[in-house]
Formats: sequence, C-alpha cells, structure tokens
Amino acid sequence: MKIISVVGARPQFIKLSALSQELRRKHKEIVLHTGQHYDYELSRVFFSELSIPRPHYNLGIGSAEHGEQTGRMLKGIEEVLLFERPDLVIVYGDTNSTLAGALAAVKQNIPVAHVEAGLRSFVRTMPEEINRVLTDHVSSLLFCPTPTSVKNLKKEGITQGVYLVGDVMYDSLKENLSVAEKKSKIMRKLNLNPKDFYLVTVHRAENTDKKDNLKKLCRILVSLDRKTVFPVHPRTKNKLSEFKLLARLLSLKHLLPIDPVSYLDMLVLEKNAGYILTDSGGVQKEAFFLETPCLTLREETEWVETLKGNYNGVVGLSLEKILARMRRLEKSGLKSKRGNKLEMRGAARRMAGVISSADGWLRGGVSEKTQSLDRRLRSW
Repeated sequence: MKIISVVGARPQFIKLSALSQELRRKHKEIVLHTGQHYDYELSRVFFSELSIPRPHYNLGIGSAEHGEQTGRMLKGIEEVLLFERPDLVIVYGDTNSTLAGALAAVKQNIPVAHVEAGLRSFVRTMPEEINRVLTDHVSSLLFCPTPTSVKNLKKEGITQGVYLVGDVMYDSLKENLSVAEKKSKIMRKLNLNPKDFYLVTVHRAENTDKKDNLKKLCRILVSLDRKTVFPVHPRTKNKLSEFKLLARLLSLKHLLPIDPVSYLDMLVLEKNAGYILTDSGGVQKEAFFLETPCLTLREETEWVETLKGNYNGVVGLSLEKILARMRRLEKSGLKSKRGNKLEMRGAARRMAGVISSADGWLRGGVSEKTQSLDRRLRSW
C-alpha cells in the first residue's frame, strides 16, 4: 500500500517514529509535515534523533489563528493527495494538522487511520477536543490507546474499525530512554541534581492566551521552592512578552527558562525531575511511564489512567491545589501501576498488523484475516 502519514507537531513525531519503522517493512510510506511546529527543537531535531525518514513534503504552514492555519493546511495536504493518490492517510493525536489531514483525505474518498482515537476531555471549548471528535467521526480505522477510549467511541456510536492497540508513545519511550541517558548532557549543562528540581511546560491556548491565566502561572512559578526548569514554548514566550510578564520571570533566581529541548533531553529531564507541572497530554503520559509525579495545569485530563496511584493530579492553575497535592504525595507516596494498559508494549506492531490486513475492509468488505485480527485485538 501507499500510505501518507500527516504530522506537524512534537508529539506526532514521537508517535510516527515507532509506527513508521513497522510500516516501512511492507508498505511505501510518505511523510507529510505540515510545518505546524517549525522551530528546530520542536521539529527537525526529532527527525534526526528518532531516525524518522526526512519528510517528503513540508508545507511550512507555521503559526496562525486556528481557522487560517487549518485552512492553509487543508489546501496544501489536498494538493499532495491529488498528486500521490495514496491508499490510506494516517493522522496522529489532536492538533490542527490531525483534523486537516483527515478532512483532506475523506473529501477525496481516501480512508483515514487515526492514531490515538477515542480520547475525550469533554470540554468543547478546547480546540484539541474538537479536532479529536471530528477526526474520529470521519476515520475508517481508529487506533485506541486505552479501554476508556474504546468506550468513549462506543458512546458516540462508533464501533466499526475500532481497535484497542495500546499507547505508541510507550513504545517510543522504552526504545529511546537508554539512548537518552547515554547521549543527553542536559543535566550537566543546567547543573541539576536528580529529583531536586521541578520541570514545567505550558503551551495550551487556554493557559497562554488569557492574561489572567498567565498571571496565575507566574504566581506558581514565583512560589516554587526548588530550581525550576521551564522550556518555553514559542507561543508561551510570545504571550508572556505581549502581556509584559516575561521580565518578571527572567528575574527569578530559581527559574531556568530555556528554549524547547529535544526528545532525548526531555526524557532525561522528565525522569530526573522531582515533580512535573504541565498542560501537555504527552508529558503527562511520559511522567506516568517514568514514575515521576505530575501536576496537570488544567481542569481536566483525557488521560484518566494516569490519575490512579497518585501519579497525576489535576490542579488547574491553583497554587493552593498544587501545594496540597505535593503534601498529600509526601505522606502517601506512589502506588502500584499493575494492570494499567497504558504500559502494554507493541502498539506500533499491532497497528501495522491491522493496516496490512485491512485492505479488503477499507475497500468495503471485511476479510476473514481482518476479522480474526479484530477479534484478537479486542480480546487484548
């Protein structure tokens, strides 16, 4: 099969790295990069570190308001699809690149596979939630990371083409962690001691685009009592500057604002942090996998599995909740993760198996081989 993988942002490159290796064993894969993340540390370095094939196409879309960015992506992706005529388009996660890739494909009657289908925060004001829901409802193959995501789809009437495969980001982390620990020099560069610093990441629109919320974030950063590493996302940096809050943060002696870091450096920081404070879904999962306590700077999370065992706490931008959560963890500690299906390896292999067996299904009929595979994956 000729397959086009549409990516555009950091978490998608990580997911692509594991699945791409499996796909290229049997299929021709074309990587289309929308250019949603164009900063080197948010884009190109991931391709070099993770041995992902250099994108065959880079649309260079860059930053823009949601409607404009998605529209420009839609036009660019459509042109590539008309030229390449693929058998399948794969999209990842919940970004504007995800939605644009899915819409461009279905408009041309090209089947779509959605990696990380079925996630729901149930907050329709989140752009990511809209992207997830719309993408799921036009996809032919829906690769779910957790039993909860399968249930979410069933509640919306989506049952055909749904596969519980596990989390592909777990595959990537397990494959790259030992490499990261050997190659990364970030701990020495920043003069950090294991478990004696905090790691903070913030990029979501609900936290960055409102001055009041950014002020709350600044209050949190000012109040933290340890050295704090803060890789500053370009959008966050721009908004801090726009709202005249950046200078205050730069004056804090315990705060280390740095440029976005590579995947390998980020893994090392996540593993060695005492706490992670983030609004990123991917970072929540990586913290869980690495058994680093996480505080989610949102009012909800789509990764409900990480909430078990004290590994993750939803605290919003409340300093009081953050401090209370830290006190609670100091008393009770982390608990066993036994039976948590986020940590089942082999998601990429399972997805590639479904895709290789689904040719008849995608053309309108389910083959016996695909039905058998479907039953095995459902039982898993």
